Amino acid sequence: MKMKKLIDSFNYAIQGLIYSARTQRNMKIHLVATLLVLAACFIYDLTKIELLIITITVTMVIAAELINTAVESAIDATTNYYHPLAKIAKNTSAGAVLVTAINALIVGYITFWDKLTNATFSIIIKIKQSDPYMVFIILVMVSVATLMVKAIYGEGTPLRGGMPSGHSTLAFSIATIIALITEEPVSMALSYLLAIIVAQSRVDSDVHSVAEVVVGAIFGVLLTLFIFKLFS
Repeated sequence: MKMKKLIDSFNYAIQGLIYSARTQRNMKIHLVATLLVLAACFIYDLTKIELLIITITVTMVIAAELINTAVESAIDATTNYYHPLAKIAKNTSAGAVLVTAINALIVGYITFWDKLTNATFSIIIKIKQSDPYMVFIILVMVSVATLMVKAIYGEGTPLRGGMPSGHSTLAFSIATIIALITEEPVSMALSYLLAIIVAQSRVDSDVHSVAEVVVGAIFGVLLTLFIFKLFS
């Protein structure tokens, strides 16, 4: 029972993310910017401190946009007429998003401008020579892209159902990453076998259809390959 409540809490939280991504124009912009920033991390050698600062900055912007959406929804639900205090609340929450967005621009400028002006556009292969946290960036990019696709289709819930299967997408993305960074055929075969088992479990539990699982698997593999090929 406690595990179900825990899963439901994650489900509701991700559902809020999907709602914001589907209905809020600024959230769409923030998510696209997040993908671009994460992609830039492959182009330039960033220290762990720089990557940590960028991660915190991106998180602050998205969190502020979510809070702004929550404030606007709460006001709209309780106020069906013009009220100056409602206007102040909406403007203030929007101002919080603006502050975090300006901060993100400043952080991006400080982090990337020197690298741009020094013309260090050489792309570093982050497959076999990258630190583990760069692989983590790939998984984050795949997760964000999956979230955006789910928001477009608007079917099912974040952790149950919908097109495509998020579990299948991430499972096959991880399997593809393992296949790209290892030279052991056995490891490759086992990674994809585990991914197939994950996908099969989603179908057997009647959470996803076969089509949703297949699309998720293809999406995870192709997106991961695209990211690796783009920056190699």
